[in-house]
Amino acid sequence: MVYRAFFDAVFRSMDPEKAHERGFAAIRAGRFGTRLAFHQTYAPRIVMGIEFPNAFGLAAGFDKNAKAVPGLLALGFGHVEIGTVTARAQPGNPRPRLFRLVDDRAIINRMGFNNDGAAEVASRLHRLRGTKAGRNAVIGVNIGKTKVVEPEHAVADYVESARLLAPYASYLVVNVSSPNTPGLRDLQAVDELRPLLAAVKEVADRVPSGPVPLLVKIAPDLADADVDAVADLAVELGLAGISATNTTIARPDSLTTSRDVVEAAGAGGLSGPVLADRSTEVLVRLRARVGDRLAIISVGGVTTPDDVRARLAAGADLVQGYTGFIYEGPGWPSRLAAASTSASSSRR
Repeated sequence: MVYRAFFDAVFRSMDPEKAHERGFAAIRAGRFGTRLAFHQTYAPRIVMGIEFPNAFGLAAGFDKNAKAVPGLLALGFGHVEIGTVTARAQPGNPRPRLFRLVDDRAIINRMGFNNDGAAEVASRLHRLRGTKAGRNAVIGVNIGKTKVVEPEHAVADYVESARLLAPYASYLVVNVSSPNTPGLRDLQAVDELRPLLAAVKEVADRVPSGPVPLLVKIAPDLADADVDAVADLAVELGLAGISATNTTIARPDSLTTSRDVVEAAGAGGLSGPVLADRSTEVLVRLRARVGDRLAIISVGGVTTPDDVRARLAAGADLVQGYTGFIYEGPGWPSRLAAASTSASSSRR
């Protein structure tokens, strides 16, 4: 309630990206004091051979450059997925590129993979892994295509990111589902996706310290037949799992925000509770398709403790959120992490 009052009084009137930067700086600096999640008791889960302190984590997009991992974990997240990181540094799309739909507790973003580039992020992760806080932290690394790279060179671009970042990743995610890089979603077609995933998996499998689990992140806008095709490909190639789902390019009629406000925000990926139904549908479909052969990270529209419990009950191994963090504040991760303890402690 305190955070909501603060949000309404301060953040609501502030440019969303500026508000994000200020909140991020506070988390990075540890300004929330003693670990907010310290009093909670969590149930670890073994997924993809990794011990996660709890089943709830932060989705990619919040900490693009691995600058605030310890502070985020201190709030209760069981893991942090950093990125999306591209092989080359890039500024992303022009501002404004982040918009709130407050009545729907939703966000539209067209950030465009703004990040420091794989070499710089790898260097930062290397330093983090040498610290007490970072040594055993569960850090996923989400990689995407550099905007200026032509589609025919996408495989080499992803491979370069994987080569630099996989040695510091607990797991690696190939992002082919953001709507904010032109042509990126075309890579979800199986004929395009097969050589890409095979090449990145070869890199991930050859990390000197041992193979790094590889997942692919898909969009909620895929047709059911295409979800099945990606699932079959992931099994065929021996991937560790699938992350489902990314943001949507749809603008559902169920949005309560006025159509004028939605249209004024323009293009970009929509996230928030409005995405929950489709994200859950994809989760259920994937689990039925792959059985126990793959891990599934369910993300999209996760807002409440009940959402976490429902996703785990529907077959998710791990659950992630992001948009709810913006609206609910620093106490939110520990509440949702605690909800994940009601499920069994070990899967896949």
